[in-house]
Amino acid sequence: MSGRGKRKEEESALDENSEGHAPPKKASKIAAADESDELVVCEVSKNRRVTVRNWQGKVWVDIREFYVKDGQLLPGKRGISLNVDQWNVLRDHVEAIDKALAEA
Repeated sequence: MSGRGKRKEEESALDENSEGHAPPKKASKIAAADESDELVVCEVSKNRRVTVRNWQGKVWVDIREFYVKDGQLLPGKRGISLNVDQWNVLRDHVEAIDKALAEA
């Protein structure tokens, strides 16, 4: 049996049982971002930032692209979050990266 069409069957079953009630709203990602302590370390370019943040009890170095929506600057999907150990590895290799850049 293939999985095609299964979702439509589930949705129609939900529609029949919902009696006109709207589905519950999902928690917004913006609200989740408000729960973190964030310190902007630098702006790499117009829409790229490096931040250090405390999220879910852990410290992260976040290098991320941002976008503007409804007048707010919001984090995008494109980026990387490094824990402290990963940041230390990267930091320890900065000279090698600089050397490779000079040779490129």
